[in-house]
Amino acid sequence: MTERDVIIVGGGPAGVFAAIACAEARPQLRVAVLEKSPHFLSKVRISGGGRCNVTHACFEPGALSVFYPRGAQALLGPFARFQPNDTITWFEARGVPLKTESDGRMFPLTDSSQTIVDCLLRSAAAAGVELLTDHGVRSISRTESFGFELLLNQGESIRCRRLMLATGGCRSSTAGQLAIALGHTLEPPVPSLFAFQVASPELRALAGISLNSVEISLRDPPLRARGPLVVTHGGISGPAVLKLSAWGARELHALQYRLPIYIHWVPGTDVGDIGRELDRRRKTQPARLVVNSPFPPIPSRLWEFLVLASGIPRETRWSALSRSAQHRLILQLTATELGIVGKSLNKDEFVTCGGVRLSEVNFKTMESRICPGLFFGGELLDIDGLTGGFNFQAAWTTGWIAGNALAGA
Repeated sequence: MTERDVIIVGGGPAGVFAAIACAEARPQLRVAVLEKSPHFLSKVRISGGGRCNVTHACFEPGALSVFYPRGAQALLGPFARFQPNDTITWFEARGVPLKTESDGRMFPLTDSSQTIVDCLLRSAAAAGVELLTDHGVRSISRTESFGFELLLNQGESIRCRRLMLATGGCRSSTAGQLAIALGHTLEPPVPSLFAFQVASPELRALAGISLNSVEISLRDPPLRARGPLVVTHGGISGPAVLKLSAWGARELHALQYRLPIYIHWVPGTDVGDIGRELDRRRKTQPARLVVNSPFPPIPSRLWEFLVLASGIPRETRWSALSRSAQHRLILQLTATELGIVGKSLNKDEFVTCGGVRLSEVNFKTMESRICPGLFFGGELLDIDGLTGGFNFQAAWTTGWIAGNALAGA
């Protein structure tokens, strides 16, 4: 049976980052990372459309924590120790400068996720970390004499004094079984950060249309979010939708993703302002067709959809627009009702809420409060952030803290 001082199960961003921190803090330790697949850092490779949204330009722990629907309070202390500015410094010290885009997202200057993957693997190798692919773990048990014994899928056993689980988001209840076997409780995993499928074929026919700012809302549960929106072949996506899906992840799951959603297409413009603008059009362009007179910034094809959805015939001119029809059009502009009939992934990424219960982990060290010598990091915990680099920042932060604690630093 082989032995290591520290074993980290999971070769994603949190696990690899923790291994580097641990090995750099105490070079004499034998540190190994076990990854069940043939490749390390697979999620890093595909993130941000292959560009890797490394972190977000938000440098105050309190302000940063509000981007986490689950885990905000628990992350306050860790962010005071390792936050986006530390992430920037870490990568730049290793020859990977980052850039900030207008929305605060930060990417490598190369715009290639491979740059981040190469940097992490190069840093791990330089620190003496042993990286083992195709090493899935079947079971883990405590031993009185050494710490932990891991039985691998291929039948081999390996022991370690300290252990970290960083196996990623729990897409199913079986994903957290290693933690459960060591005494931990798993909050039920449900999807987060997803697009909405909608029933309206007329709206889906407008796929490709985007708006810089809309407000979408649910009435039960009462949630709302503002931001860009994109119409897709299946329904709607974009930052506004992803925010709402994250904050309402559990409630939406309980409702089986079938409920009405409401869209205000011109947030910041109230009903009175819209009414006055429509009255102005009735006076200044009475002969023009309503369907051909878009209300900025609504694109012309979307405006046509909203007019027809209001029950206004295509041939109606402004001079013939009744007060009741105008009222229906205002309602469409401020509260279009769409039926959600399902969800779909955000690109190729899959984020879940749920995971190891946060009260069972000491966030000063990321060590288990139940099983001494066991540490956690990344999405295996019941932590998830909004889109924009926040999930990676949680991985860097929890990985760095766990790595230093594993080293006894």
